[in-house]
Amino acid sequence: MRSHSFLIAIAVVTLCGAAGPIRAQQAEAVTPGSTTQPPEVKEFQGLEDQWSNAVVKNDQYTMEFLLSPLYVDISSTGDVTTRNQQIAMLFQKGGEPVSMEQRVVSVRTFGDTAVVSGTYIIKWRVNSSMREERGIFTHVYNRSRMHWACVNAQRTAVVELVPGKQKTAAKKSNAPEPFHIPLLYQGAQPSQSATGQNTSTAAPN
Repeated sequence: MRSHSFLIAIAVVTLCGAAGPIRAQQAEAVTPGSTTQPPEVKEFQGLEDQWSNAVVKNDQYTMEFLLSPLYVDISSTGDVTTRNQQIAMLFQKGGEPVSMEQRVVSVRTFGDTAVVSGTYIIKWRVNSSMREERGIFTHVYNRSRMHWACVNAQRTAVVELVPGKQKTAAKKSNAPEPFHIPLLYQGAQPSQSATGQNTSTAAPN
């Protein structure tokens, strides 16, 4: 009888332990129109602000602090770089960022891992003219010794502004958006076809 009770106790403890990681998952997002930020969003917004300032000011030490040695970056053009390559790019001449803003929209934590999603605006100077890119980002952070460091980053350009050209949306999906992005240009409204005019698109061979 004692052996049977002991086995039941072990089973209960095991089930409780297995349910722990599920309960540990948290999701925080900025509510549209709200002036207050959840604690997790506020914490990572501070890290993203440091990141933006470090890029503009060529601050190597802050970048080394924020980015993990295992960091992998996927740019909006599909270029894949490491932390060392990202830091080396701070000192390359030509196309230096003039300003950078990263706005955290949502944070999901899974134990010592956090997935941060948000929007960004980057302005840089190219051949004495200004260029601007707007899009969305996903940053994956890992916590070690009470310190969050980014291990993976990916950006998707939504709007690119070039001097002398109109705003153009790089991509626009009809899929439902997981969160509202108020600071991004939504793209031009589709023009209405003239009455009685038919248009067709040929299927690719």
